[in-house]
Amino acid sequence: MDETRVAASYVQLLFEHMARLGRADALGVPPAPTETFVSMRRWQALLEQARDLDPGPKSTFALRLARSIAPRHFGVVGFAALASGTLAEALMRLERYHRSVYDANVAQVHPVSEGLCIEWGVERGRPGALVDETAIAALVQLAREFTGQAVRALAVDFVNPRPADVRPYADFFGGPVRFGQPSTRVVLSLRDLALPLRGADAALLALLDAQAEHLLQEVAAVSEPVGVWRQALVGLIRSGRTSLADLAHSLQMSPRSLQRRLTEQGHSFQTLLGQTRQQLAEAYLRDANVELAEVALLLGYSEQSAFTRAFRQWTGQAPLQWRRQQQRPTA
Repeated sequence: MDETRVAASYVQLLFEHMARLGRADALGVPPAPTETFVSMRRWQALLEQARDLDPGPKSTFALRLARSIAPRHFGVVGFAALASGTLAEALMRLERYHRSVYDANVAQVHPVSEGLCIEWGVERGRPGALVDETAIAALVQLAREFTGQAVRALAVDFVNPRPADVRPYADFFGGPVRFGQPSTRVVLSLRDLALPLRGADAALLALLDAQAEHLLQEVAAVSEPVGVWRQALVGLIRSGRTSLADLAHSLQMSPRSLQRRLTEQGHSFQTLLGQTRQQLAEAYLRDANVELAEVALLLGYSEQSAFTRAFRQWTGQAPLQWRRQQQRPTA
C-alpha cells in the first residue's frame, strides 16, 4: 500500500469530525491547502488515531465518520458528480475520476440484474477495515446527499473479517452486509439510480468535467510514490521540517525504507526537496503581495540569503529578478 493515496480534501473529513468533538488539534497538522494527496499509510494511521480518541463505539467509527461526507470532500470530482443529472450519471463520473480521489484499488462499475454494482478488488493490497468501511459508507452517504433521498444499498460486501455485531452495518446501509468476501462491492437499485440530483446543472457540469479531466492528467503525469512524497513534503516545508527523517515519519516509514524507495524511483531526497521548494517558490513569487522574506520563511529557510542562493541554483536568477520577469507584459 506504500504507493497508494487519497485526496487531501477527503482527509479533511476526519479533521472536521475531530473538531466537532472538541479535539481539533488531536491529530496534529491537517493537510496544507496546497496539498493534493495524502499517502495511504498516513490516512490509515490518522483513522486509527481518531478512532481511538473518539468517545463512541470503536466498531462503528467509520459509519459515524461517513455521515458527515459532502461533495467538497471529493474536490472538483465531487462537485462534477453533484452537477450530473441522475445518481447513475454521478456514479459513473466518480468511477471515471476515482484515481484523483482514492486509488487503493481500481473501481469497476457494471450492471447487475437488480441495478448497478460498484466493485473493488484486492490487486493493490488490502488497506484494512477502517479504510474500506469509511470509503463505502461515504459513497452511500454521498448518494443520499446528492439526491436528498434515503438511498438504500441492495447489498454490500467487504473483504475484511466479520465484526462481532453486523446490525449497525445493516442499519446504516439499509440492506444485507457480508464480510470475508472476495471483493468489496455495493449494489444500488435501478429506482435509486434514476433519482435526479439536487445540484444538476449542465453548464456547470461541462466546466467541472474539464477540470476533473485536467486533474486526472496531472495524477497520471507523476509516478504515484513520487507524487505522494512531494505532496507530503509541501506540508512539512511550511512548518520548517525538511529532513529525510521528517518525511519518513509523516509517511509512516523508516528513513532507510524511504531512502531505498527514493533510489528505486531515480530520486534522492535532496533532489525531491529542491524540486518541491522550487515549485512552491515560483508559486509564491507570482503573488506580488508576498514579500521575499516571507517566501524564504514559507520554504523553511532561516535566512533570506540562503533562499536567494538556492533559487539562483534552480533558475539562474535572483528571486526578485525572476518575479519582475514574470510580471513583465508579453508582446
